[in-house]
Amino acid sequence: MLQKFEIFPKRYGFYPYIWMIYLAMPIYYLWVARGHELYIGLSAFLVFILTYRQLYMTAGTVLFSYWMTLQMLTVFILTVVIDLNMFFLGFFTANFIGWYTDKRMFRLFLLVFAIVQTIPIAIHFSSLTASQLMFFTPFYLIMLASPYGIRSMMQQRHLEEQLDEAQQHIKELIKREERMRIARDLHDTMGHTLSLITLKSELVTKLIIKNPERAVQEAREIERTSRAALREVRQLVSDMRAISIPEAVADAIEMLKSADITLQVTQEQDSYDDVPDLTQNMASLCLIEAVTNIVKHSQATRSTLSIERTQEGIKLRIRDNGQGIDSSKPHGNGLKGMSERLNLIDGSLQISSDSAGTELSFFFPLIVSDSQGGVSS
Repeated sequence: MLQKFEIFPKRYGFYPYIWMIYLAMPIYYLWVARGHELYIGLSAFLVFILTYRQLYMTAGTVLFSYWMTLQMLTVFILTVVIDLNMFFLGFFTANFIGWYTDKRMFRLFLLVFAIVQTIPIAIHFSSLTASQLMFFTPFYLIMLASPYGIRSMMQQRHLEEQLDEAQQHIKELIKREERMRIARDLHDTMGHTLSLITLKSELVTKLIIKNPERAVQEAREIERTSRAALREVRQLVSDMRAISIPEAVADAIEMLKSADITLQVTQEQDSYDDVPDLTQNMASLCLIEAVTNIVKHSQATRSTLSIERTQEGIKLRIRDNGQGIDSSKPHGNGLKGMSERLNLIDGSLQISSDSAGTELSFFFPLIVSDSQGGVSS
């Protein structure tokens, strides 16, 4: 399968394109060049643009150093052949030098870069006036110092990525441990009981014809045993901490605040103690997922949240003023996950999106245990 062509990797966003604005300066000097200087300069400039793209495409690979070397060579040729002001293209190279994580490679290319940038100034030194020399000197020093700042930023970002990976790994370990704990508890709680029910069920089958009265007694014993098991399961489930609606609202406010997105909350009550844990947990998970989508994808600045309690259930509506959902693309895993949760409890989700923003409307029916141990809504 052929890979889709990319000018620059998507993970860098608009960053590579913004830097290309500074290519207007060398284009001007090429425009006024004539003869063999024009052909040499134009060829070197086209190679420079190619190296600029390839350095993004090969970051973190062995080829990165080869493209780096070629870019320094093109900057050197442009500076010597076309104009000394082409020297400023070195800021592109200085930026990429800061991407080296290996300290030895970083120092090596910084040294080579310093030599390559110094030679053109040395060549033109006799023709430079004092004011021109004072003009180039601070930029030269900044150019040599900037890779240290870029490298520091790259290291910080790398550490943040490692921290995110570690936190995700910890979450997965916690989930795995929780699953194992639940499995152990269910095995210890239900294993013996279900085995007993199975044996008694087989016994009832044999006694139905031979001893109907005994069969009735055993069936009643099975009923008592199953009810006891149901109580144990309920106790096990109640021990598992669910997210309440007030907690989810507080988390949503904090999450949006950290992303500089205001949230206006409208709710009829602060307490949802009479709402079953299952309904609260489903509503909370969907709310957190909706807020996460706003932070990641909407580019919004404002959002509103309304929560309404009715006799039938909980109505939750959250809206943002972002860019809306692209209808030509399939829904992501977040919206699919919400729909799957709602299907489990016969809830509903309505999505309204346009250029003015997106609105998600949820309905969560109240799932209440009846007196006989069943479930009703």
